[in-house]
Amino acid sequence: MNEPETIDAMLGDGHGRTIAVVGLSDNPAKPSYYVSEYMQQHGYKIYPVNPAVESVLGEKSYASLAELPVKPDIVNVFRLPKAIPAVVDEMLALGLKNLWVQLGIVNEEAAERAEKGGIQVVMDHCIMVEHRRRAQRMTSR
Repeated sequence: MNEPETIDAMLGDGHGRTIAVVGLSDNPAKPSYYVSEYMQQHGYKIYPVNPAVESVLGEKSYASLAELPVKPDIVNVFRLPKAIPAVVDEMLALGLKNLWVQLGIVNEEAAERAEKGGIQVVMDHCIMVEHRRRAQRMTSR
């Protein structure tokens, strides 16, 4: 995992414009909500993946990655570490290529399996923080 380059690749111009958010909550106080809202406000199409909610941030929620109407550019996960292997399995089955596991969530075995299967992995980083950091870097050039 070379994370700075992987982060740039995922968030780079023209890439990563669709994000499936696994575990997206409809509670505005939860990080999954406000991080996804931030990404949505910065031009990203959000696809909530949460069987417990009907819609979030004005978008229909899906029960699984397999139910999505598109192949998302990035799968952003807000679930406990024990849920990551199942997400990796689904991504491998669907041919999805970019896994982003949010800050504070680590499952090294699942990340290793994902990378062996051709999936780029960013783990234990916040996509909103990294997007802001990248935007600041770009404007200071």
